[in-house]
Amino acid sequence: MSFEPAYFAYALIAYLLGSISTAIIICKLMGLEDPRQVGSNNPGATNVLRTGGKKAAIITLLGDMLKGLLPVLAVQQLHGDALTLAITGSSAFLGHLYPLYYRFRGGKGVATFYGVLLGINWMIGLAALTVWGLMALLFRISALSALVSALCSPFITWYFDASVTLTTATAFMALLLFWRHRSNIKNMIQGTEKPIGTDKPKPE
Repeated sequence: MSFEPAYFAYALIAYLLGSISTAIIICKLMGLEDPRQVGSNNPGATNVLRTGGKKAAIITLLGDMLKGLLPVLAVQQLHGDALTLAITGSSAFLGHLYPLYYRFRGGKGVATFYGVLLGINWMIGLAALTVWGLMALLFRISALSALVSALCSPFITWYFDASVTLTTATAFMALLLFWRHRSNIKNMIQGTEKPIGTDKPKPE
């Protein structure tokens, strides 16, 4: 498969879209504290839930998922080949982790990761989300749920779409997700990782 010049355009657009921080924008619009300055200092849905409440967290979650979903769905209509999907999805994911607009200091990528998987194949995304949900029900630790789901995702991708390119891209994103969660891994080893729903904001 030849490497077309259009791939650079897809990658750039996806990266710039991924660089938009839903958490920062939503918290500012809703008059909440900057998620980079409170809680875990992470501009993601879990930290927004802990510091800003359910409504802000849900909007953040959906926004971050759409950053991964929309560009992948768009290129599905233009090309749809595995390499295009892999490049576009990975670029959107990298944009969330290392955003151009925020000095390359972004979130941990969980919601955007799932958005990319849903865009590639809704069955892959749904299966990965199901793993997350089951782990969350059992252990109520968001980071653990995300890491187990990420670990399973390359195998899920291969099961539903036996593409070396897409499986490699999924594995690449999963490895970066583990890297971004290294502080959470340390906390889990020490037994200090906080369960989902703790540190909720005080009612006004």
